Amino acid sequence: MRRLWTPAWIGRHVLTIALVAGFMALGWWQISRAAAGNTLSWAYAVEWPIFAGFVIFLWIREARHTLRGGDRAEPTAPAPPPAGTPGVRRPVRSARTARVLVPAQESDPELSEYNHYLAWLNANPGARPGDYPGPGR
Repeated sequence: MRRLWTPAWIGRHVLTIALVAGFMALGWWQISRAAAGNTLSWAYAVEWPIFAGFVIFLWIREARHTLRGGDRAEPTAPAPPPAGTPGVRRPVRSARTARVLVPAQESDPELSEYNHYLAWLNANPGARPGDYPGPGR
């Protein structure tokens, strides 16, 4: 239970109480408007308590998650070294690619140039689009 009394959780408790009280007050206000003859307000009178219920649902879910130990920090893998660091090899990631057959002769020069660009990107997986040398190279 101590996990639910940290400064962050106290803020969540206060926010939950404020939101639920505000949503219920808005629902009551819509009921008074509906009783005065505004028929659309009946829908809002139902909607605001649903919002309050959703806030309570989220609060309960997060509290259970915290009590089960979900807030404990998981160990993470160290960040890879920046590119160009001497003496350090960066791991190579392999990616699955689909092979698409492209006709040898295309009538549209823009499409042909774009396909050449895509083929170049596929052949150079570590390259950036700005490294593209241009068509026909």
